[in-house]
Amino acid sequence: MAEAIHTGEIRPPPTVQGTWFAWLRDNLFSSWVNTLLTFGALYIIYFAVSGVWAWGITNAVWEAENRRVCFDINPDGACWAGVLAWFDNFIWGRYPRGEMWRINLGALLIVVWMVPIWLPGVKDKIYVGFSTVFLYPFLGFFLFAGGEKGLFLQVMLSLAIVVLIGNTLNGYHGVRSGRSLPEVVIAGLGMKASSDKVQRKTLLAIFAAAFALVFWAQMGWVLVSVEWNLWGGLFLTLVISGIGIAFALPGGIVLAMGRRSQLPVIRILCTGFIEVFRSVPLITILFMATTMFPLFLPEGFTLNKLVQVIVAVCLFNACYMAEVVRAGLQAIPRGQYEAAMAMGLGYWKMMGLIIMPQALKFMIPNIVGNFIGLLKDTTLVSIIGLFDVLNMLKAVSQDVPWRGLHKEPLVVGAALFFVICFAMSKYSRHLEETLGGGTQR
Repeated sequence: MAEAIHTGEIRPPPTVQGTWFAWLRDNLFSSWVNTLLTFGALYIIYFAVSGVWAWGITNAVWEAENRRVCFDINPDGACWAGVLAWFDNFIWGRYPRGEMWRINLGALLIVVWMVPIWLPGVKDKIYVGFSTVFLYPFLGFFLFAGGEKGLFLQVMLSLAIVVLIGNTLNGYHGVRSGRSLPEVVIAGLGMKASSDKVQRKTLLAIFAAAFALVFWAQMGWVLVSVEWNLWGGLFLTLVISGIGIAFALPGGIVLAMGRRSQLPVIRILCTGFIEVFRSVPLITILFMATTMFPLFLPEGFTLNKLVQVIVAVCLFNACYMAEVVRAGLQAIPRGQYEAAMAMGLGYWKMMGLIIMPQALKFMIPNIVGNFIGLLKDTTLVSIIGLFDVLNMLKAVSQDVPWRGLHKEPLVVGAALFFVICFAMSKYSRHLEETLGGGTQR
């Protein structure tokens, strides 16, 4: 290799040149040991796949009234009939079947809300992300829980709807013309020559008018109340993990910055808070949340178990995320801080514009790894009585017609978690390649 470089001729490695057969020879059959290992691995794969295929496909039973009928048809195959009979419960739990459209609508709206983030040419994507985190929960809560709306919820619901419409129009114009919605509105009103102050006042007036119109329209919206104890299945798992993920990153950033603060009181408080939560298992935090939270609340003020669990999950994962963010901050060279201060940037502008974007970019794999761990850890809520997807999978075996059906529901659950976690992992890799982090650093 050194001679080739010296003569100016660099040949590709032998493992990547030649045909497909050459690749197989170089990588799988290069020696008698590798050949034996290859055939041994192929035999294990064939043995495992053929067994699973025979149990799950060839000998499986797809239509039956109960598990006894499945055994009568074929005792050696999977009884997918029970899974199909309970599939709605796996996804929506015990949510009223006549109201499931509300969950489907909520899922559709969050997808529509976040689509502009992935579209090329769309501007102000960071505001789309922030609005999703801080405003969509109010819209989702109204759809999922229903019931009476107080004044605060009506205001936040109206604000969420206006922002959702604005995000959608902004994404449409970004893809179509590469311009943001405010630019399109200003151009449509013929106010390009106006001052920035006049343009801002005009946009605020339009936003206020849209807010007033939506607020007046939503006052007549009424949805049947659905108690939290009817929430369950994959829907409940995604609600808990989604809120936990949305809170974990900003909460972790605040705690990480507090732990690195020059003010002793803030640094000690943040460090103590982080270490306490990181030193206790999540299941212990969940039990403490359901038993001790009411002791710290004012008399007459109560929180249901679901809210207590969500608060516990958010605090627990924010502490773990704080250490990930702190590691990213420590990876930034000191020269970046000095250059930002030399430009005259204050602390918050330095962190928001220079330091934090680099730190988060370098820590994308760790951040997404924590998110995946959070999604899987939500199954622990089944221990304190919430019917998440794991509890619903286990509940099949307690149903009289399908009593004893264990393996098939757990296989379905494993497949659901694999698909979600694999999608998050692939998107993490896409972000690394897009932002130039990871190996490209």
